[in-house]
Order: sequence, then structure tokens, then C-alpha cells
Amino acid sequence: MMPIRYSKRTISDQEQIDRFLMQAKTGFLGMSDGTEPYIIPLNFCWLEGNIYFHGADSGRKIEMIAANNRVCFNVCEEYGTIADPVPALTDTAYMSVFLSGVIERVASPEEMRDAMQAMLDKYVPGYYPEPLSLQHVQKYRSSMGSATAVFRITPDTLTAKGNPLPEEKQFYPGRTIEMDL
Repeated sequence: MMPIRYSKRTISDQEQIDRFLMQAKTGFLGMSDGTEPYIIPLNFCWLEGNIYFHGADSGRKIEMIAANNRVCFNVCEEYGTIADPVPALTDTAYMSVFLSGVIERVASPEEMRDAMQAMLDKYVPGYYPEPLSLQHVQKYRSSMGSATAVFRITPDTLTAKGNPLPEEKQFYPGRTIEMDL
């Protein structure tokens, strides 16, 4: 893995990375069948050091995973624009995580349930009064009639970087350079 070029933006605090991955809403799965790259946005969860997501058990994504189980995954959140009187110092505040590793379809019904429960807890916290039942996960079919497949990405590399937003420099509509001189 190549090191982050702009190393002063590297984030190595694992707790900060974990918090970020547990709250960020959309990740991008990158795959290749050897000739064609393919990137798709996904809802996901970060559980026990792995990325989990679910989807249909057939289609282009499944075919590409079968052709090459090496994938990458990127999550990025933008926090605002940093205004500066020097145009070259105008910047974006953000955090991003990039990982690569092996993707596998989860076979264990218990692991599937745990991953699905983690996604429910993330996206609709407190909405359901009871935890997801194992039976529900095993019997669920999509609106197109396909079984739900749950996937796990086990990362072998993970990098994170970010640029915090100094409140005093946050751009907002109506802010002008005269306010910063």
C-alpha cells in the first residue's frame, strides 16, 4: 500500500477511525473483474473490524465478486469549506477512510443476523422494539424475490485522513473576504 502523500492529514487514532466508520452513512465498494472497474454506493456497518453490507444474491456485483474477491472500500464525509483570503489556502474539511481486502459472502446465519442488526441499529436506532430474529433473516426475500446476501470485507490495509474544520474559518453564504482581512 502506498503511503498517504499529504502525511500531515493522516489519522492513526483507531478510536477516531472506528467512531467515524460507525456513524458514516454511505461507503463506496470498488471491484474489478480484471478488465472492468465497478464502484457502487452502499449502506454498511463497521463491526468487529470488518465492513458488512447486504444485497441481492445475484447480479453484476455477485458476478464481479466471483471473478475477483479483492475489493476496496471508501468512506468520506465532507464537513464544510474552509475560507481563506489566500485562494490557494481555501480548502475542504473532511474525513475519509480507505481500505482494501478480501470480500466473502457470510454463511453463518448468526453472523448475518448480527450484521443486519448492526445496520438497523445504525440507520434506524431505537425504531424496532425487539432485536432482529434469526428466522426473519433466514426467510427474508426482497421485493424481487431474491434471498438477502450479507457480505463481509476483511481489510488487510486501512488508511484514514482528514482535515478538521476551524470554526472561525468556516465558509457560509454571505461571508466575504473583507470579513477575514
